[in-house]
Amino acid sequence: MNSPLQIAQTNIPHDFIDLGAGEPQLDLLPLDMIRSAAAHRLGQNEKEFLQYGVEQGDGYFRAALAKFLTPRYGFPVSHEQLFVTSGISSALDLLCTLFTKPGDTVFVEEPTYFLALRIFADHGLRVVSIRTDESGLVMDDLVHALKESTPKFTYIIPSFQNPSGHTLPPECRKQLVELAQKHNFLVIADEVYQFLGYTQTPPTSFGAEIDSGQVISVNSFSKILAPGLRLGWLHSNSTVIQKIITCGVLDSAGGLNPFTSAIVRSLIENGDLDKNISHLINVLGKRVQIMDEALREHLPQVNYTKPHGGYFFWVQSLDMDAQELQKKAQAYNVGLRPGVRFSSRNSLTDYFRLSVSFYNEDEIKKGILRLRDCLKT
Repeated sequence: MNSPLQIAQTNIPHDFIDLGAGEPQLDLLPLDMIRSAAAHRLGQNEKEFLQYGVEQGDGYFRAALAKFLTPRYGFPVSHEQLFVTSGISSALDLLCTLFTKPGDTVFVEEPTYFLALRIFADHGLRVVSIRTDESGLVMDDLVHALKESTPKFTYIIPSFQNPSGHTLPPECRKQLVELAQKHNFLVIADEVYQFLGYTQTPPTSFGAEIDSGQVISVNSFSKILAPGLRLGWLHSNSTVIQKIITCGVLDSAGGLNPFTSAIVRSLIENGDLDKNISHLINVLGKRVQIMDEALREHLPQVNYTKPHGGYFFWVQSLDMDAQELQKKAQAYNVGLRPGVRFSSRNSLTDYFRLSVSFYNEDEIKKGILRLRDCLKT
């Protein structure tokens, strides 16, 4: 019998609990909501969203999104400040294309989202990492790095960071924008976890700083609806937006994802996006609690800070290389992501990332027990 053809990027063997997996569990993907929204939009007898889209993205979708964001951000958001993307990865790729050239310097956090490093490498960029602590980016280190070189941009994940779970406080955000103005570099804020606060509300979105001329906030529906939609948005000032919408790829192909945008517009307007976020906060918040309890009970030898939101626990095992732990853990049918993958310096070897997004509470407990048994050996 032939094996089924693969659809999803993740392909985890049966009975293997990969606590490193950073995508949402299939049970968390709101198929019924999306089906209902698609039926509503396709029932309107409209055809425009089957045409090449306007370069900035469907205007009605951007208006609905702006109306959704305004109360959640706590400041007015205009549809004119939004550009529709195919998610954060494609947004980063487009921004690198338009605002950098090979050999340019960019700053990142240490640790940072490891696949962003792949995108920057694709563009031949020189990556300089800035140390972080439990308050996020260490500003003194950033000031020192700026004496050595000026980046084209600084890429940060300011709220419930991947992988550390840390959140940059308001005073550091303000200082970062001031430094960006002084040294003339962009701040690209990846705010994909902004709405997933469980025990803490994160500071105001970096979108509040777009009038500085230095800030680009990027976000996505991958964590609050479904990754397969390949839909997100970029929030910035008119100068940035104009540079993007006049680029060649949009001139040729039109705006990104007009069909999906139309469906998600219905989902926003009927209130289902709000409902889904509330559901995720409830479910994932409980999973964070379960993982915290399991780690404290079964792995007391490791260090970590319980995250207030997002997907991830950033765990330090002082007496073991996490890559070796990952290899040994496979024999116990449990997975993790070693910290070295999140480092542009090839360091953080004693850290590893665990996630609450892909497994339910019982599976999380079982996975931690397997890690305990692995560490005993």
